[in-house]
Amino acid sequence: MTRDRIPRHSRTAVCAALTAAVVAAPLAGAGPASAAATAPRPVCVSHQSGLAGKLSRDIAAALRGRSGTVAVSLRDHASDTRCTLRANRGFDSASVVKVTVLGTLLWDAQRHHRGLTKREKTLTKAMITKSDNASTSKLWKQLKPSRVTAFLRAAGMDATVPGRNGYWGLTRITANDQERLLDLITRPNAVLSDGSRSYVLSLMGKVIRGQRWGTPAGAPGGTEIHVKNGWLKRSTHGWRVHSVGAFTGGGHDYTLTVLTQDDRTMKAGVATIEAVARAVHRDLNPTARADALYAPTDRPEEALPAVPEG
Repeated sequence: MTRDRIPRHSRTAVCAALTAAVVAAPLAGAGPASAAATAPRPVCVSHQSGLAGKLSRDIAAALRGRSGTVAVSLRDHASDTRCTLRANRGFDSASVVKVTVLGTLLWDAQRHHRGLTKREKTLTKAMITKSDNASTSKLWKQLKPSRVTAFLRAAGMDATVPGRNGYWGLTRITANDQERLLDLITRPNAVLSDGSRSYVLSLMGKVIRGQRWGTPAGAPGGTEIHVKNGWLKRSTHGWRVHSVGAFTGGGHDYTLTVLTQDDRTMKAGVATIEAVARAVHRDLNPTARADALYAPTDRPEEALPAVPEG
């Protein structure tokens, strides 16, 4: 994984282009009758000629005809590429918040100049690799929302709001904030130490087969896949199905977040995420061997977090 940072002038150019494109993009919310016609198209910018337009077209094609509400945020450091779609819209986090819980624990341990205890290592391993809810609840109770909030502030995840009354699965997240977290995990920074980042990536790289669905779909052979997923059903907005992934090794250095809601089934949300993921992996890796692309499980597993009745 490359350690090169995007030059300051490049970041400025990317942000300016994104802002201009967002202003020019069609507005959402024009009503059900015209939703398909006015659905916003992904906004992409890149220093690689032709890549931004291709990604925008192919992600839009992957979403065509799908009924759910989808947010996307992509960052590829190798080609200095960004794509966003509804990236500042809030969603209930479901289990993807578990990466934030782990980040909070590691950040807090750093502040107190200590390593994780044996108990904490056991809980974090179960929380990430098996999406164990009981382990997450124990860590959430230990940290308290106040420490999670402090970590979010330090991480620059200003739009994320911790769930109340112990309902961590109802933490409000955005695709942009999830990308910010993935960036902190994959690149040197002042918030998470190299050791902390390595620990998070190690656990996300060991997620059990039944939960390695979503953003890894179609990743090229030889890529190191780090993933965390989640889903949740409520009486409003139907199923929330989310996937965050980091793809490193072999010259790859990109992260992808896809958040969904308003689907009638969990299966529909998974299919939407994987359609977007395949388009992204294909466009970023056009010479990848078709027979070596990552095929996710066709029987996705995930733990449903507890939520209040109604």
